[in-house]
Amino acid sequence: MADDILLREDRGAVTYLTMNSPGNLNALSDAMLAELTGAFGDLMASDTQRVIVLRGAGKAFCAGHDLKEMTNKRQANDDGASAMRDLFDRCSNMMQMISRLPQPVIAEVHGIATAAGCQLVASCDLAVAAEGTRFGVNGVNIGLFCSTPMVALSRNVPRKQVFEMLTTGEFIDPHRARELGLVNRVVAPEALSEEAEALATKIASKLGSAVRIGKRAFYEQIELPLDQAYSLTGAVMVENMLNRDTAEGIAAFLDKRAPDWSQDG
Repeated sequence: MADDILLREDRGAVTYLTMNSPGNLNALSDAMLAELTGAFGDLMASDTQRVIVLRGAGKAFCAGHDLKEMTNKRQANDDGASAMRDLFDRCSNMMQMISRLPQPVIAEVHGIATAAGCQLVASCDLAVAAEGTRFGVNGVNIGLFCSTPMVALSRNVPRKQVFEMLTTGEFIDPHRARELGLVNRVVAPEALSEEAEALATKIASKLGSAVRIGKRAFYEQIELPLDQAYSLTGAVMVENMLNRDTAEGIAAFLDKRAPDWSQDG
């Protein structure tokens, strides 16, 4: 329904999740966090959906946490510490779900992606941005250092560059975001949805089991020492090679024909 705070549309194997709270620039309110967490939980168990595209309705992708809601929590709960910790824990859990999802998640970004909204882009596996989009972790401008957004951002952007963003509160444009590794592609605003859909469709056309195995291994190996990373991924390659559909894909390549993959591949 149009008034739902999070809209879901499945187009074949691609799921589109639209944050639908344009009045507060799709802020990560309690309600939005709950809806995103629930949607990711549903998709975690899906055997049919192969790619997720996350986007925002209205003028912006996401402006971060709902500051009015945060202020009310602090005023209503003693010193506010327990309420604030609960909020950041729930947000962090939602962000971490993205890397655990079997499906690649593409952020389709326009307008602004600030603070926890920039964190959300950094947490996604891929990102496509429209010309004119602004990215920032600008909490320092109001005296609130973006410590939790820093976690995801510092795993995407070189440390001196992200530290500059965190301490100055300055915004970067999408071309700079691409240079730094925060986004994959930059396109004209009118081409944004088409570009995100094309990327999602291309990934969805690959062998689903291989992409699921590969995404899991990507995030597991990246935090390991080199020798352990090779040990882990060697075992993953064995698992992948023993898949019936992988054997069919190799045979099809050698035979110069299209692979006959199983329906759940």
